[in-house]
Amino acid sequence: MANHYFSFKQFTIHQDKSAFKVGTDGVLLGASADVSGVKKILDIGSGTGLIAIMLAQRSDAKIVAIEPDNESFIQICDNVSLCKWSSRIKVEHTDLQNYYPGEEKFDLIVTNPPYFTDSLKNPDPRKSATRHNDSLTSDEILKGVSRLMEDEGRLQLIMPYVEGNIFIAEAQKYGLYCNNILKIKPLPTSEIRRLILTFTRDRMKMSEKFLTIEHGIRHEFTKEYINLTKDFYLKFQ
Repeated sequence: MANHYFSFKQFTIHQDKSAFKVGTDGVLLGASADVSGVKKILDIGSGTGLIAIMLAQRSDAKIVAIEPDNESFIQICDNVSLCKWSSRIKVEHTDLQNYYPGEEKFDLIVTNPPYFTDSLKNPDPRKSATRHNDSLTSDEILKGVSRLMEDEGRLQLIMPYVEGNIFIAEAQKYGLYCNNILKIKPLPTSEIRRLILTFTRDRMKMSEKFLTIEHGIRHEFTKEYINLTKDFYLKFQ
């Protein structure tokens, strides 16, 4: 059973109500998303609010976190209210398909989306919804991003290797082009397990980088991973 809370250096994430717990994927996206020059951020399917709070720590941007699940929404509100950047984070109880903020657009849109399509579902419908894309398909993400992203804005998300490559192809139909990929391996000998993808409306030469989380010994972390996450994890100085 997951702990009811997860302590970071400057904030604590309570997760007893949320169907989506703190995990490495969220931390990786929150630590690596490009916040340079960003004034408005949208976090789609915020879960515990982890990514939104991490981006508030890393930037001066105003952030909107949207979450359709009722218990998770309550959890985000609690977590945001307890963090030192609460004045810059607005939480909305809605899904992407029904989020219409008027004329507001976002410089950066982030999401750690559901991505399983055919695998066996968790019998708990709330837990299933966090990882299966029945309620938020790739097309729905791309439609929402096309509607809500500034012309010069960017979308960043984390996905498994296969699903991420499919998403890259699907995004082109919406005029969104992947220009940066961070390829993530758990160990030096592992296959690439995750992709952090950056999309813009402008087609540019693609840049690729690699990140390995651990050396061959479990919990012996690489220098690159430590440098990326040391502002957050208590165990890294």
